Amino acid sequence: MNKQFEWVDKPSPWAFPVARPGLPFIYASAFLTLIVAISDMPCLTLLLIFITFCIVMFFRDPDRITPNQDNAVISPADGKVIKAETIQTSPYLDAPCIKISIFMTVFNVHVNRIPCSGTVADVIYHPGQFVSANLDKASEKNERNAIIVKLDNGESMAVVQIAGLIARRIISQVQIGDKVEKGQRFGMICFGSRLDVYLPQDSQLNVVVGERVQSGSSILAYL
Repeated sequence: MNKQFEWVDKPSPWAFPVARPGLPFIYASAFLTLIVAISDMPCLTLLLIFITFCIVMFFRDPDRITPNQDNAVISPADGKVIKAETIQTSPYLDAPCIKISIFMTVFNVHVNRIPCSGTVADVIYHPGQFVSANLDKASEKNERNAIIVKLDNGESMAVVQIAGLIARRIISQVQIGDKVEKGQRFGMICFGSRLDVYLPQDSQLNVVVGERVQSGSSILAYL
């Protein structure tokens, strides 16, 4: 039986899963809230409860089912498509390619997922600035981490995590030589950011600028 969707990562046993990198922030905020509550400071306690809630919401990591289509390219992030076009050159693919950029606000889920199955051919980290991630120059100026994936058909694609104006931490959990699956979690960017996806030029776009997408489930293009 051919399944239309699949769980690439094992579903969490928790009703409200959160990303592991967020646990220290959540525990620290909850502990501080408890101390203030014991000290009988109701106004400050309410403020800290709200802050703790916001931190938990930011680091939420919902389970996602991924479309089981071999040629589908899955969104690596939640957010809004701010660019979807063919470009002649890129720092990551040695040919004209399609570039899709997704902008994440602090209200989006920030866990990132692999767009296409294959083997990690390279991981390239660039230190840089922290200009607003919705600007075109963020792709070249900001701190970023690029993952080059060698696809099963011999072609390559790249997914680039880009820090934003507020973001100060890029987390990537894959290394050169790792086998990765479409929809698999591979990292996150803390506190607002952007992801760029570079695909072979003959890929067929499935999104338009302004469209909102979900990591692990929305189809950006077809190879």
